[in-house]
Amino acid sequence: MARKKRPNTDSVAALTAAVSRFITEREWGPFHDPKNLSMGVAIEAAELMEHFQWLSGEESKRKARDPEYREAVEDEIADVTIFALRFAEITGIDLGAVILSKLKKNAVKYPKELVRGKPHKYTYYQQKARRAS
Repeated sequence: MARKKRPNTDSVAALTAAVSRFITEREWGPFHDPKNLSMGVAIEAAELMEHFQWLSGEESKRKARDPEYREAVEDEIADVTIFALRFAEITGIDLGAVILSKLKKNAVKYPKELVRGKPHKYTYYQQKARRAS
């Protein structure tokens, strides 16, 4: 018996292509401009946050793993990602490349030797370094 072929979810390109097909089939392209898509990212991110509002950090971890809420949380993070993938596609942003580039920038802002186990924004470490010099 042949195994059912699973969709390719292993690359940004494959996911972008799937989102693009979905949009094209519905003729939603005219509504997808940077303004509307960026707003969509923010709105969907807020809907994701809504699931965890007023919970402690530990409570939010439990809720994220709870089968009763898991599908709703998964749907919201999928919506955020769909909007981000579409934004990148229509603006010509190579999402994989810019993520790797941003990680390099963040490595400079947040040197692992200095920030390991600390939650501060990079400006905290810059101010601390200025005071020390």
